[in-house]
Amino acid sequence: MATSSIFANVKITDPRKAEAFINALDAAANAPKKDAKVPTNSLVTDAEKIKMMMAKRKKK
Repeated sequence: MATSSIFANVKITDPRKAEAFINALDAAANAPKKDAKVPTNSLVTDAEKIKMMMAKRKKK
């Protein structure tokens, strides 16, 4: 989504649609926040573990 779309003007003339829009904004504001989960990758430096991983790869 382009950043400029965030700053677009919204014009709603139907009262029911305006109410629905306000309710959606309220629901979004009150929604529980989720923490972003960052995947953890470990660096394999042990030569034997690397050999085992490469052997598994060759079997496929």
